[in-house]
Formats: sequence, C-alpha cells, structure tokens
Amino acid sequence: MSRYDFRTPRLYLDHPLIAGDELALGPAHTNYLRNVLRLEAGDHVLVFNGQDGEWRAALAEAGKRALTLVVEAQSRAQTRPLDLHYWFAPLKHARLDYLVQKAVEMGASHLQPVMTRHTQVARVNLDRMRANAIEAAEQCGILHVPTMGTAVGLEAAVSADRLLIFCDESAEVANPVNALAAVRRRQSPISVLIGPEGGFADEERSMLARLPNVVPIALGPRILRADTAAVSALALVQAVLGDWSDVK
Repeated sequence: MSRYDFRTPRLYLDHPLIAGDELALGPAHTNYLRNVLRLEAGDHVLVFNGQDGEWRAALAEAGKRALTLVVEAQSRAQTRPLDLHYWFAPLKHARLDYLVQKAVEMGASHLQPVMTRHTQVARVNLDRMRANAIEAAEQCGILHVPTMGTAVGLEAAVSADRLLIFCDESAEVANPVNALAAVRRRQSPISVLIGPEGGFADEERSMLARLPNVVPIALGPRILRADTAAVSALALVQAVLGDWSDVK
C-alpha cells in the first residue's frame, strides 16, 4: 500500500504537470496558501491533476500578491480508479456535500444524480459537487477526481453493460456480503444505486427487478439515511468486489 504524505498540503490543479514547469496560481489558491496556511516562498506543496500523478512543488513569489508553483519531482505515479459509478437521488445541500465527499473517499470514479419518483430535490449544483469532490481528494491523498453527470431519470441511468448493485431497504436478501460474493466472478463495471429519503416507488422496484444485470441488496436490519447508506454500500462493494479485495 502506498505511503501518503499527509503533512504537506495538497492542491488539485487542472493543468499538465511536468518537472521544471512554473505554474501561476489564481487568487483563490494564492489566498488559501498564503493567508490560510501561512505558507511562504520556498515552502512545498503536493499537486495533482488526476492524470499525471502527484508532484512535489515549491512556492515562489510572483509580485506582491501572487504566487507560482515550481514543479520539482513526482512523488507518486498515477493510478487508475476502479470503474465504480455511484448513482444517487439528490439530497439537500449539507447532506449532498457529505455524500459527495464520502463517495470520493470510498473510491467512486463517477457520480451520477438520478431523479426518482420520490426525489425531493429538483436541481443539482454540479459546480458545488465538483468543489466538494476536489476538496475530498485533496485531503485524503486521492489521485483522481470523479467525473460527474447531469441529473437523469432512473430508466435513462440504467445501463445493461454495468453490474447494478441496487440498494433497497425492502430487499429480501438478508446478507449483502453473500449476495455480492455470488456475482464476484462477473467481469463487468459496477454501479451502486441509492434511492431518496422516501425510498423507491413500487413501479421503480418492478422495473429494476426485470433487469438481468441488477443485484438487489439490503444494508442491514436498520433503515439508513441516504447519505449514511452511501458509505455503507460503497464499503460493502469495495470489500467484496472492489479494490479492497485486492489488498494483501
């Protein structure tokens, strides 16, 4: 397992990273590094862009109010995330922020809002979602930021070429680990679906039950909030079908 440097601040930059390059920082990054973290010229940070791995870079002055980064050496090579999509009914602000952050920490490679019959939020702020995803990746040593899709209906989201783990509080499957282990041999990319606070409608359950690529699971004997269910479901999937199962 990789050893992360959690003491050095990390920044996500949407820019190619090459040894020797000098990158100008925008006002937001400059303010954060100089006024929040109290860093000065000569101090080091770690930078990543989701494509070129993680790099060590030194701060340099660029006038009275600006900073640049001098890219020095790669500290970690880029890794490819598991093809794990997280499909969810949108939640209200604070709970959606939490859900996005935890999905990133749990290794989701794509975040897909899905509008269901009982979804209580009509609009999704993708810019806010992305900001939360970047912050989670920066803080947790993650080398990629998930892609994000615009909100779609449930039928449009369902894809036959993906194994769909359907988290349903009314599922008859008593042990989710056993249910996931039964499909471990399938070599399909994985999607995990969590419904809204009000649960899935009967017609939605019936539609999903007819699909051959759907694996229904329950998340234990208690009813979980949607944001808690995200952590629980992704942990189960990662442990049985995901990259946790590859750790020796």
